[in-house]
Amino acid sequence: MSADPNAIPALRASPPPPLRLPRRALGLVVPALLLGGVEVAVRAGWVNGHLLPAPSDVVASLLDLGAAQVGGHVVASTLRVAIGFLIGALAALLVGALVGLSRTAEALLDPSFQALRAIPSLAWVPLLLLWLGIDEAPKLTLIAIGAFFPVYMGTLSGIRDVDRKLVELARLYGLSGATLARRVLLPAASPAVLTGLRNGLSLAWMFMVAAELIAATRGLGYLLTDGREMGRADLVFAAILLLAALGKLSDGLMQRWEQRALAWRDSLGAAR
Repeated sequence: MSADPNAIPALRASPPPPLRLPRRALGLVVPALLLGGVEVAVRAGWVNGHLLPAPSDVVASLLDLGAAQVGGHVVASTLRVAIGFLIGALAALLVGALVGLSRTAEALLDPSFQALRAIPSLAWVPLLLLWLGIDEAPKLTLIAIGAFFPVYMGTLSGIRDVDRKLVELARLYGLSGATLARRVLLPAASPAVLTGLRNGLSLAWMFMVAAELIAATRGLGYLLTDGREMGRADLVFAAILLLAALGKLSDGLMQRWEQRALAWRDSLGAAR
């Protein structure tokens, strides 16, 4: 068979496929543009480098501190967030499930928790110093308080929003009490619970900065304070960038766990 001579020019004239960035890479576009814009503005003299340091100066400051010192700050803050979040999230899951499943517990406890939720993080600092001293206990307690309320609200709203028809159907099959909660209510509430866990982890990082104002000698909050007292904006921005990177990394891990934990919803949707 001979090839159609008219088909060859058509193939040659076809335009190349459009260049598309991977979806994950798109999230790096805005930070890269911002950092590049700041670098250009500082180097051109449009912005005072003492107030807004160039990203290259921030990186140079981190290198001057050394990997051991920077790593020590990162590890100290990460451990505090991990322990405080674990304590606060476990307490919130238990209390949120109790309040969501019991009308009496809701009437007794929920008004107090809603009032405590409105207290700013720094308002807890002097009280925790008086009660717990200046060691690790007040820092971990403050982080746990920050993680508690988003997880509590997520658990409570998730249980409240469970379809009542689903509960009635489960009761027709003889489920009640703890079995009903374990097999129906908690799985149905899991999307809201996992969202609350993600929000609680983010707030734990925020409360960690306030916690490390309590006589800390290591941590990213301490690095922020040290940079402010020495008038070094480069150290302040270095701590901020490290906090942003660690927060995004931990949220990404939590998001991946959330997707795996909720994979059963996709399978149910596909079955329908």
